[in-house]
Amino acid sequence: MTAVSGHGPWPGGERDVLEAQQIALGELAELPTGVDAVPFVTQLPQRGPGADALGRTAARLTEMPVELGPHGWKLTDRPGADARRADTFWREDLGALAIAAHGHAGPLAVEVLGPWTLAAQLWSARGDRVLADSGARADLALALADGLRTLVADIAGQVPGAEVTVQLAEPLLGQVHAGVLPTFSGYSRLRAVDGPGIVGGLEPVLAAVRAAGARSVVHLGSTWVGVPPVVLAGADALGLDLADVGPGGWNEKAWELIARAVERGTGLWAGLPPAQVSQCAGPALGELAQLVAEPWRRIGLPAAGLSAVTLLAAPRRVLGPVDTHRAELANLGRVAETLAEKAEA
Repeated sequence: MTAVSGHGPWPGGERDVLEAQQIALGELAELPTGVDAVPFVTQLPQRGPGADALGRTAARLTEMPVELGPHGWKLTDRPGADARRADTFWREDLGALAIAAHGHAGPLAVEVLGPWTLAAQLWSARGDRVLADSGARADLALALADGLRTLVADIAGQVPGAEVTVQLAEPLLGQVHAGVLPTFSGYSRLRAVDGPGIVGGLEPVLAAVRAAGARSVVHLGSTWVGVPPVVLAGADALGLDLADVGPGGWNEKAWELIARAVERGTGLWAGLPPAQVSQCAGPALGELAQLVAEPWRRIGLPAAGLSAVTLLAAPRRVLGPVDTHRAELANLGRVAETLAEKAEA
């Protein structure tokens, strides 16, 4: 059945971890009949450094300690207070999950940064971005792979009935592939990584997730050119923010790649923007449904395949009020219901 999930970021501070997890789970429990829920581990980045996406992911690296430097998170020789704080946030999150999801059996998603976006944002101990050093970025991928094996085990320990899906956020993969990221000095650009290199960096991480008994989704944001390497690397699903792919969600080249991926058995996690709301008609949910259904039809995919799509609220830089996030999940549930009906027509 068509499903609904989320990336994880949620409004709240240090005292709101359990409440955030309970609200997110509660909203997903209220989805319409015929729509599946994929609950997700909530993230509260407002708690500070270590709760942010980069800090959270870097804290999961095995035997690659990190700390905050003048320019952001960087590798270091030994773990310190910054790494301990990030570890504490993880313990809080998983503890809240254990309480809020007590008795849960079924899908459960958790999001971290993927190896390429992580290498592009993390600085080496005494130099440029980790991305600039092919050996360092290979080590980083292996450290992330091992860390994710442990994370899947940690989640399974807190929620024994969970069927874990690891969401790897790769919004910078396109820039890595294009060679447009600046060096530390800003006077030049880091060398582009070719397609086989992109695949090679993803493979050990995806293989580790699979070996841990979990499924994988690689989220590309609007970077649809990253679809082929994601598929070749063995991801179970790919994520795209459809409104950014092209006008009205349509881009023929992008959808040709999506169609090939779907035909090979790779799932689609479709990111959708907030619904436009009018005072007279309410949220324009039909427009959101068309962002998925119309390109799907135009590219020639069978309507029945819409039942395998998972919908996500596209991430936003500024977190809004809790009620806004609750409304987005409810709206996605209604959009998913529409797509499920089209799949059965």
